[in-house]
Amino acid sequence: MTDVVKCPKCSMENVYFDGTSNVCPDCFYEWSGDETANNTVVKDSNGTELQDGDAVTVIKDLKVKGSSMVI
Repeated sequence: MTDVVKCPKCSMENVYFDGTSNVCPDCFYEWSGDETANNTVVKDSNGTELQDGDAVTVIKDLKVKGSSMVI
């Protein structure tokens, strides 16, 4: 599972990885993955903290912003 990355400049979560660096489309800031310490805690719908290796089932189609794909 991928951790949610926040932009260090504007703190928005709308960040994507373009293959070499992270990019924030909100403020157009670009940085390498080593630049920030990601202390985000990911929780499930019941509030239980998720760990690496936990199984997650998506029960609804989720649209990917900026793409025609769905999860």
